[in-house]
Amino acid sequence: MIKKIIMTGLVCLYATSVNAQVNIRLNFPTKQDTELSPIVKEKVEEYATKINNIIQEEKKLMELELNFLAKENLPQTEFDKKKADIADRYSTKIDERIEALGFDLDEVIQKQVRYSLLNSDITSEEELKAKLMKKFRAVRNLSPYVSYGIMTLTNDQPDNDLDKNIAYSNNLEVGFKLNYQFDRMSPWGLISGLGFSWRTVRLDNNKFFAKDANGGVSVADYGGNVNKNKMRTGYLMVPIGLQYNFSKLKNAGMDIQYRPYGRGFRIAANAYGGVKISTNNIVRGDFEDFRDRSNYQVNPFVYGAQLTFSYNSYSLFVKKDFSNYFKGSYFPNDKALVIGLALGL
Repeated sequence: MIKKIIMTGLVCLYATSVNAQVNIRLNFPTKQDTELSPIVKEKVEEYATKINNIIQEEKKLMELELNFLAKENLPQTEFDKKKADIADRYSTKIDERIEALGFDLDEVIQKQVRYSLLNSDITSEEELKAKLMKKFRAVRNLSPYVSYGIMTLTNDQPDNDLDKNIAYSNNLEVGFKLNYQFDRMSPWGLISGLGFSWRTVRLDNNKFFAKDANGGVSVADYGGNVNKNKMRTGYLMVPIGLQYNFSKLKNAGMDIQYRPYGRGFRIAANAYGGVKISTNNIVRGDFEDFRDRSNYQVNPFVYGAQLTFSYNSYSLFVKKDFSNYFKGSYFPNDKALVIGLALGL
C-alpha cells in the first residue's frame, strides 16, 4: 500500500509538471542539511527521471490519438466518452510501464534505515555488523551533572546551640559523572566521577558563627538584626558505586542486542568522600558586615552514602554523611542529610 501511494505521488508530480509545461527537479539538500543517504538520493532521482520519460512518451502518443479523434467531428457526448477512454487506456499503460521498472522500495527504505543509524552506505554484512557493534557498544563516558538539595544536620544527642538555631541550608553540586556499563547488554554499571560541592549552613534567631581567640567556634548572638548569615564550605567530592538500569533489551539488528544504559528508570547507590577546599563565613546586619575565610573547625574530610533514583536525565537523591559536619568537640555528632534533585546523574 505504501509503495502504491509513493508511486502515485511521483506520477502525479511529473504529470502536473508536464501539463503545466514546467520542468521540475528533485533538488535534494546535501548530507550536511539532512540525513538522506547518497545512494537513496541517486536511486530516487534515477527512478523519477524514468517515470518522467514514460509520461512524456505516452503523452505524445495520447495527443496524436486525441488529434485524430478531433478530426472525426463527432457529437460532443460521443467525443467526450472516447476522449475519457483514451485517457484511461494511457493511464493504465503508464502504470504498467512504471510497475515494470521494478523499483524495490523496500530495499531503498532498508538502505535509508542503515544510513540513518550509521551515517554510512555500507553494503557488506561484515562491515554493517562491525559498525553496529561499535555504535551500540557498552556505555563508558563522562557526563556533566548539577544537583541541588535541602540540607539539615541530624543528631542523636540532645539539641545543641546549632540544632536549636539552624535555618534553611542547602547543598549545590556540579561535576562529571563516570558511567561504566559492564557490557553492552548488562543492566549494571560502575559509577564514579568528580564534583564540586558547596554546602551552606544558615542560622536563625539573629545568630551567627563566631570564633574566639583560640580558634574555638560557637553560635553567638549578633546583638541586632541579621540580614544575611551563611557559612559556605566547598568540597572536592569523589563518588564510587553501582547503578542498575531497568530498561529492556533492544535489538539493533543482525542479532545484536543492547541496553540503553543512560535512559529509562535507574537506581544507583554509592559511597562518597570529599576534601575541603574552602570555608567562607558571611554576616550582614545592623552592625559591621564581615566575610571571613579562616578556619571555622568545619571537618576537612567528609564521607557518606547516596541513593539516587533516575529517569532519563532527571534524578531524585538522598545523601547522608557518616562524618561529623564539624571536627572535634564542636557540635558533636551533627551530620549532614541532603535531599534534592539533579540533572544529569
